[in-house]
Amino acid sequence: MRKHRFFDIAKLLSIGLLSLFGLPVLALADPLPSWQSGEHKNAIIDFVEMTTDPDSEDFVPQARRIAVFDNDGTLWSEQPYYFQLAYALDRAENAPEGALSEALQTAVDNRDLAAILAGGNESLLDIVNVSHSGMTVDAFQDDVGNWLADARHPKTGLAYDEMVFQPMLELLVYLRDAGYVTYIVSGGGIDFMRVFAEDAYGIPPQNVMGSTGKLAVSREGGEMTLVKQGDIAGLDDGDGKPITIQRTLGQRPIIAVGNSDGDVPMLTWTTEGDGPRLGVLIHHTDGEREVAYDRESAIGKLDQGLDEAEQRQWVLVDMAEDWRTVYDATLDGQSRREADPQAASQ
Repeated sequence: MRKHRFFDIAKLLSIGLLSLFGLPVLALADPLPSWQSGEHKNAIIDFVEMTTDPDSEDFVPQARRIAVFDNDGTLWSEQPYYFQLAYALDRAENAPEGALSEALQTAVDNRDLAAILAGGNESLLDIVNVSHSGMTVDAFQDDVGNWLADARHPKTGLAYDEMVFQPMLELLVYLRDAGYVTYIVSGGGIDFMRVFAEDAYGIPPQNVMGSTGKLAVSREGGEMTLVKQGDIAGLDDGDGKPITIQRTLGQRPIIAVGNSDGDVPMLTWTTEGDGPRLGVLIHHTDGEREVAYDRESAIGKLDQGLDEAEQRQWVLVDMAEDWRTVYDATLDGQSRREADPQAASQ
């Protein structure tokens, strides 16, 4: 898997040098260099500064500095379909004969998303069951790691874990430098995300919340293992997100970041709490460097969130306008505009 923690290391070195010379950590010249200057970047920085300044009336004690992030479409891309679904489709190609209906197997083999979605949750669950069940958690996570190392996105040709948003990596590091603890709260599978979350985002496995499948304890061979059984034990999407956060953390976050209507309940619950609160929605407006989509998308639909963002005073990030780069600018496949925004504007 691609390692993104170089960014944390660079920041740590910068922090060490600042500390050596007696300068405050938050005096970094630009904590979000991949973000365009403007009201949205300023709103995020202003919020972090006021909640971490002991002299501010909006100061938040470090124990309460919790920031939660959706994953798909927020920390990495999610089109033309969720990356975990890409894994499931790859594995379902070799499903035992009869495990899927003939029509669904054909849709899987052809990557016919419309036909798969036409089958509703039943078809998706069938695909999950043949690709995610019948193996131990350890074996499943090893398989996911091997898949991430070899699989490539059908449009960009990049490894899936290379399609992490550089501006979001910077935001995660900036928040942690400011004493915030960062968590993932995603509709994606928890065992799937825990494979790459620490390497990709610097978020350890215990800070990952997601949808869960059924598990069974096996003592076969005299060793205890946990075996994935398929089906959904808990769906961490929509109203399920604040429920999962409450059960796991026992308090509302201070910051919530998402990109779709499935994240709206998490942002609502966060920002309706007392004291300073920040909600952020990532709006996929950049059809040149990524994919432009919102209200009509089958994946990552953003409709209710667009309607409520202004009223609720959420920061609505315009990917095309607010981000200097989308992915790591050193990767292949980046547009001229991304590699050199100034040149592209001429």
